[in-house]
Amino acid sequence: MTYQRFEDLPVWQEAIRLAHQVYDLTENPGFKCSHSLRDQLERAALSVSNNIAEGFERGTTNELLQFLDIARGSSGETRSMLCFVEQRKALQGFRPQITKAKSLGESCSRQLRAWADNLQNSKIEGPRRLNNAARTRFQQKQRAEAFRKKLLLNLPPNHPLRKQAEEDEADE
Repeated sequence: MTYQRFEDLPVWQEAIRLAHQVYDLTENPGFKCSHSLRDQLERAALSVSNNIAEGFERGTTNELLQFLDIARGSSGETRSMLCFVEQRKALQGFRPQITKAKSLGESCSRQLRAWADNLQNSKIEGPRRLNNAARTRFQQKQRAEAFRKKLLLNLPPNHPLRKQAEEDEADE
C-alpha cells in the first residue's frame, strides 16, 4: 500500500495517540513532577509523530530513514522517562495511564523498525530521484508483481508453480 499523506500512516496515527496519552497524563492536576521533566516528556512524545511527518515529506529514502531513526529514538526516550515516572512513589496512582503510554511507545518503535527495514531493502530512492518515466516503470512493476501474486494465490495449494513461489518467498 502506498500512502500519499503522512496523516494516513498507521505509525503516525499511533504516535499521535502516544502524544495525546502523554499530554493527558502531564496535564492532569494531580500529576506532580518538575517542570523540566514534564517539558522533556511532552517534547519527546510529540517528537515521534513530528519526525515521522518530516521524514515522509522529504525527497529521498535515505532522508526518510534518518528521520524514522530519530522518531524511534524519541519513542525510546519517551518510554525511558515513563519508566522513571512510573517508579516515583508520588505518581503511583497514574500507573495505568503510564503503562498505556509505554505500550503505545513500544508499538511505535516496532512499526518504525519494520518500516525502516522494509525501506532499507527497497530499490526506491525516493520521489526526488524519480522522473515521470522512472515512476511509471516502477508503478508498472508493482502492479505486475501484485497481479502475479494474485494469480499464484488462485492456484491450488499443491500446484508446482505456487509451491515454488512460496519457497522462493520463504528464502528471501
